[in-house]
Amino acid sequence: MSSRETGRQPKYQRIAAELRAAIDAGRYGPGDRLPGENDLMTEHGVARMTARQALGLLQAEGIAEARKGAGVFVRDFRPIRRRGVERLARAGWGEGRSVWAADIGERELAVDSVEVTHEPAPDAVAGVMGLDEAADLCVRRRRFVLDGKPVLLSTSYLPADLVTGTPITQPDTGPGGVYARLADLGHAPARFREELRSRMPSQDESDRLSLPPGVPVIQLARTAFDAAGRVVEVNEMVLDSAAYVLEYDFKA
Repeated sequence: MSSRETGRQPKYQRIAAELRAAIDAGRYGPGDRLPGENDLMTEHGVARMTARQALGLLQAEGIAEARKGAGVFVRDFRPIRRRGVERLARAGWGEGRSVWAADIGERELAVDSVEVTHEPAPDAVAGVMGLDEAADLCVRRRRFVLDGKPVLLSTSYLPADLVTGTPITQPDTGPGGVYARLADLGHAPARFREELRSRMPSQDESDRLSLPPGVPVIQLARTAFDAAGRVVEVNEMVLDSAAYVLEYDFKA
């Protein structure tokens, strides 16, 4: 008789729920090793596959992570609180601070790969920018790593006719980043629009973010407009959903 017929949860879900409750109660803290498959088999009288499914469910939820040859451990979840309004304020990048500084406090955020190219505009980006599809764009691709863990992939598109020959085309754009350099050019961002959705990652995204199976990503697209209404940047970001809390604090 199936679990649906009996009205009961499958055994692996009940085991996962018990482990989740133990984590919430503090019996297992961040970095602690959870009972292994053999332990769960003995304690609950289940087959190895059932024990494996229970641990796999916690991994899929971002609660636990497997370490090869060592077992499954409670994930040390110190969320990045992405302050959507504060981080984009001109008071930050206008004074030479990175927009990422508002998110991480005293933690160390590193960019471990930077690629700057010139490419034809993708259809979707060309549409947002109001450009012909053959228009040339400066494309900046970066991967951000926090506490040794990849957390964000960023692809930034900027009009090539605006930024060619400027520090924006260099890996290091200088204090304040891209927005400060756009201000130097007389095209400071005056307005932003962000759109976000949750989805499952592609295999490449999963690999580059070192995601456990089943963990979704947040896709966030930001468009920056200058005072004249020109789109000066489209930034497409892919975030590890288990690493971020998105915070928006604004006046009514």
